[in-house]
Amino acid sequence: MLSVRPKVAELVFQLYGRALHPELFVIHSSRTVKRGDYEATVNITSAGHVVTWRYHGLTLTEVATSAHHPLPQKRRLVSYRLKGEGTDQVECRGGARYQVNFQLEPVEPEVFWTFQQELAYDGQHQGMLYRFDSSGRMALGALSYINLETRNRSLLVQAFHTFPDDYAIVKSQSLFEIP
Repeated sequence: MLSVRPKVAELVFQLYGRALHPELFVIHSSRTVKRGDYEATVNITSAGHVVTWRYHGLTLTEVATSAHHPLPQKRRLVSYRLKGEGTDQVECRGGARYQVNFQLEPVEPEVFWTFQQELAYDGQHQGMLYRFDSSGRMALGALSYINLETRNRSLLVQAFHTFPDDYAIVKSQSLFEIP
């Protein structure tokens, strides 16, 4: 199955106060972590990622995907077009908290390829890495790299998604915290 990343122009970043069905996404890599009182499943998908975090009956699902991807609107807490930079936070019942910083960064081709090489190297040693097939326009395909830092009371998710056809990098840093 060919796995080519979609165009960067239509990306969205969303947070839901519920789980989303995994069948909604083409999942290329998956990892589940359990630490303290929370559990999280992290998936690299065709357009970005999905993080489903659970704590004492509370579920938050972060999605970076295409705006054309058919996702529900029910219990959507945050929705942004991925253009420039953004920051948000959500206070949840039971004292749990979610914070996110994200940006879409167009870069010069030399900077892009250097960054892509560094991600590929880091992904061999830690975190989650998925290499996409080339779109045909570029010799190399896109990369998705996710690094997880787990603590008893928090989960930090750092995600990087490259888009070679546009020389663009999507970066996000999400923090899920329990009281």
